Amino acid sequence: MASQRNILVIALLFVSFLIWTAWQKDHEPKPVATNQLTQQTSEDDSTDGLTLGQAISVKSDVLSLTINTYGGDVQSAQLLKYEQTLHSGTPFQLLVSRPDFVYVAESGLTGKDGPDNATQGVKRPVYQTAQSEYVLADGENELRVPLTYEVNGVTYTKYYILHRGSYAIDVQYDVNNQSDAPVEVAMYGQLKQTIELPHDAVTEGGGGLGLSAFRGTAYSSSSTNYSKYSFDDIKDKTLSVDTQTGWVAMLQHYFASAWVPTQDQNNLLYSRATAKNSQATIGFKGETTVVQAGSKQSIGAKLWLGPEIQSQLKETANHLDLIVDYGWLWFLSQPLFYLLKFIQSFVGNWGLAIIVITFIVRGILFPLTRAQYRSMAKMKLLQPRLQALKERYGDDRQKMSMETMALYKQEKVNPLGGCLPLIIQMPIFLSLFYMLGNTVELRHAPFALWIYDLSAQDPYYIFPLLMGGTMFLIQKMSPTPVTDPLQQKLMTYMPLIFTVFFLWFPSGLVLYYIVSNLFTIAQQRIIYWELEKKGLHEKKKK
Repeated sequence: MASQRNILVIALLFVSFLIWTAWQKDHEPKPVATNQLTQQTSEDDSTDGLTLGQAISVKSDVLSLTINTYGGDVQSAQLLKYEQTLHSGTPFQLLVSRPDFVYVAESGLTGKDGPDNATQGVKRPVYQTAQSEYVLADGENELRVPLTYEVNGVTYTKYYILHRGSYAIDVQYDVNNQSDAPVEVAMYGQLKQTIELPHDAVTEGGGGLGLSAFRGTAYSSSSTNYSKYSFDDIKDKTLSVDTQTGWVAMLQHYFASAWVPTQDQNNLLYSRATAKNSQATIGFKGETTVVQAGSKQSIGAKLWLGPEIQSQLKETANHLDLIVDYGWLWFLSQPLFYLLKFIQSFVGNWGLAIIVITFIVRGILFPLTRAQYRSMAKMKLLQPRLQALKERYGDDRQKMSMETMALYKQEKVNPLGGCLPLIIQMPIFLSLFYMLGNTVELRHAPFALWIYDLSAQDPYYIFPLLMGGTMFLIQKMSPTPVTDPLQQKLMTYMPLIFTVFFLWFPSGLVLYYIVSNLFTIAQQRIIYWELEKKGLHEKKKK
């Protein structure tokens, strides 16, 4: 009976955790209200630039960008190594500028003399460029794209510097002040996106209870390594954080954009929502830089446009790798991911890597699961004797309880022996759950046969049915069902309930649970055999 309760416990804990996670996403603490930040650029720049500027094409080996000379903003970004949908042959579109949807990366120089300072009568500068197309040449590791704007004796050159194999772009301003007076400028960078998705948007959510992907913003500062900031937060309250370190980002499943300002200066992280276009903006503004007359000075930041590749994110900025949404168990999920990646480097298949890591994790946990299943196995083997006691003392509950406890003591069985190992294992299983559901490396990664994408659900639902079948076998190998009618119904329908949940889960995640269940079945068989060999078996009624 205790082992049946253990199965109920793990099932209820699992479902409760998923429900709690979904609730937490909708009830994260709101920021303290602050005065509305005065941002000196136009709120409608992204649409103005479509008609006022010239689009130039910039292409590296991994990125294809469209930069508008009006403001020098990135208005389109395609990820050349990632398809929009499986086998579509179309690069994934991260940034886009359309009449019905805008997602752009903007930057400029504001401040007293900044060319992007709208209060000075200038909306945004229109830059000049020598070419309309820039391509990273074979054998070259760096592509520099210069945009030039000159006003009142000051030349502003805005560089986009792309690196081979990298999604981190250096954005640099060279200010050449040949006027008779000093100029004061401050760099800002911001990400702007329409809050409501268009009807034709292709979303990638992972599916299933608790696996809906977060779409919104996040930031890091001196006081917090990582904090989510939803679009609803932005509409309700403005973000205003002074920090020397940190970054701002916009997130979706598997992909992200981020601005990383210079980390040795004071920066203001801010957000706002525009009522007119229902757009959300998150950005940074750096400290004021004074460029003396007759001198030159450079100001810069990094712009990330790409997949959530943890190694590259970590190199780009401290704590930027935390945007991979592993939840509160990230400290367990991250090492497990690096182990999975290490295994994949040898086996060459992410599905095989999942199988191997399942055996490794279950092997490490074997002492705990052994104790758990030994307790369950002993309970199973004692069922006939417990039934005999029930038949003999069924009308005398006190005597029944005494004889049952005496039997447990005689056979050295703890009816609660499976609970503690179960509680210890749960965080590890849940961290694997979220790691496998949020790892971009599994996106469009084939396994075998009909599984062409480990991040997508099984198109024929074979994996979920196998998972439910193995869960049913585990249930049947457990002790005799409890007598309580409610618990009986829960135990009967639990494999079916979990099968329904897993119908929409990523196939890589379902593969892990199939292998884990098969491991459990084999482990229970071995433990039962060992116990029978040692002499713990059904005894004849006296």
